[in-house]
Amino acid sequence: MTQGPLTTEAGAPVADNQNSETAGVGGPVLVQDQLLLEKLAHFNRERIPERVVHARGAGAYGTFKVTADVTKYTRAKFLSEVGKETEVFLRFSTVAGNLGAADAVRDPRGFAVKFYTEEGNYDLVGNNTPVFFIRDAIKFPDFIHTQKRDPYTGSQEADNVFDFWGLSPESTHQVTWLFGDRGIPASYRHMDGFGSHTYQWNNEAGEVFWVKYHFKTDQGIKNLTAEEAEILAGKDPDSHQRDLREAIERGEYPSWTVYVQIMPAAEAATYRFNPFDLTKVWPHADYPLIEFGKLELNRNPENIFAEVEQSIFSPAHFVPGIGPSPDKMLQGRLFAYGDAHRYRVGINADHLPVNRPHATEARTHSRDGYLYDGRHKGAKNYEPNSFGGPFQTDRPLWQGVPLTGVTGESVTPVHAEDNDFVQAGNLYRLMSEDEKERLVKNLANAISGVTRDDIAERAINNFRQADEDFGKRLEAAVQALRG
Repeated sequence: MTQGPLTTEAGAPVADNQNSETAGVGGPVLVQDQLLLEKLAHFNRERIPERVVHARGAGAYGTFKVTADVTKYTRAKFLSEVGKETEVFLRFSTVAGNLGAADAVRDPRGFAVKFYTEEGNYDLVGNNTPVFFIRDAIKFPDFIHTQKRDPYTGSQEADNVFDFWGLSPESTHQVTWLFGDRGIPASYRHMDGFGSHTYQWNNEAGEVFWVKYHFKTDQGIKNLTAEEAEILAGKDPDSHQRDLREAIERGEYPSWTVYVQIMPAAEAATYRFNPFDLTKVWPHADYPLIEFGKLELNRNPENIFAEVEQSIFSPAHFVPGIGPSPDKMLQGRLFAYGDAHRYRVGINADHLPVNRPHATEARTHSRDGYLYDGRHKGAKNYEPNSFGGPFQTDRPLWQGVPLTGVTGESVTPVHAEDNDFVQAGNLYRLMSEDEKERLVKNLANAISGVTRDDIAERAINNFRQADEDFGKRLEAAVQALRG
């Protein structure tokens, strides 16, 4: 901000910012004191509705650099040549906590990246886990309701959490991940990120590939035990936000090496797991990681509210060469994220500096609405027109997907080796003995808070089906705690 006299929002100089206007010394305050009314009215409106999920977050700017040629897979221009750099903004978050919650808690972490490309903004909205609790967006509001405060008690309830998970066996894989060692990252810098969903890449020839994104931290994985997190969350609720900001201030710029798994489209139908099921991973033995980029964060926001709280990300923000897949959870998010932003920030949220394109110009026919900035001036607001307005390209961003069958409420297709427990069991068996002990302890401590025996038993049974030893040890640990 430039130096000079303090002014009102309209730019008029302020004579006295310490005393309200009154009717004589000691008299009542006058309604003509416009500075007082302006300040109080603005203060009453300083906050916007917090995000229903991912409310607690931190962010930073940086760069993405292409390190390997992927042009045979995608025609996206920001990936068109080795060495090319693109500005990014990355927002980290927890999922269930409100805006004032602590950072060091057992909760998935949001990992949302906005690429400011020359073809428009590309948003990759993922987590620090490669899978999720559910595979269909129709269950998402129910799932989040179990993670938030109960409408009667006003507290998060173990009954709600494990009742839903026990009745939703597809959650077993993610719950095993969440209650393992990586369930509480030591900081945002010391965790991986994932696109989680399956996305489409398509090249200049129109060939289609299904892909999964992986961001591997260059700082190394560091986690907190449940005991360490409990102390840290009480002593320093802002631990993760502070760590990220101070690291960048010191010039210790966090970075991630970026990989992709690539599946030719023709292989999807017969792959042993459903490649569009968000509760599953693609084993690296089947589709190895291919390095293609480096992401570095090197600039802090200047205003948290303007650039972190008002930032918006939508998985529907694609660019040419990248598109969606038939993942049912992703399909729901394509609508839900944009709708949330229109409600929370406003219909013109994309006009804000952190959200608008930085490497190109948005050319639309949308007009007016809350906080419209008049950017279109006198241009016509319809298409087609003969006044030199923007026009369609006649080339879709992604390739269409062949479809068969009839409409209706369909269960996600099951492939040869699909079930809700196999990958959770595989994850458990990959763990060391110490890791298994901590996983069982963390889960037992959580399940022991359940008040109904049938809910506890159903939850335990999911892990028993994933691995017999897993379930047996968990059952014994829960019984010991519940007496």
